[in-house]
Amino acid sequence: MSSTVLEQVLARRDFLEKELQKTEQHLYDIETNYLTSENSHCGTVLKGFDGFLSSKDNIRKRPRNFKLEDRAFSLSSTTSPATAELDQQSNEAERHDGSQGGSSRGKSTFTRHHSRSNLRNH
Repeated sequence: MSSTVLEQVLARRDFLEKELQKTEQHLYDIETNYLTSENSHCGTVLKGFDGFLSSKDNIRKRPRNFKLEDRAFSLSSTTSPATAELDQQSNEAERHDGSQGGSSRGKSTFTRHHSRSNLRNH
């Protein structure tokens, strides 16, 4: 492969990586907006809409907090901002548990890291 073709391929790869990063950030932002929206207290597509059955005002006044694990769409990608956050939380938990002699490494974290390393090698 000539150096010109190689340079073109590498430039294309860099462009696509940047586009993927922009798309994942956009998805992350939209997902955040959805999970914190005014109507999310009644439910979400992923958790169901049981909140609509309750007409209690205290449910509507609750803060709209969500867990990182609620980001099903962002977490479906190994390169998304949500996955980076989850990895950071896992690493912090491992460091904390390591100093206490325990281990909190879960199977899902191991599987994701294992799968990601397989993707890089293939």
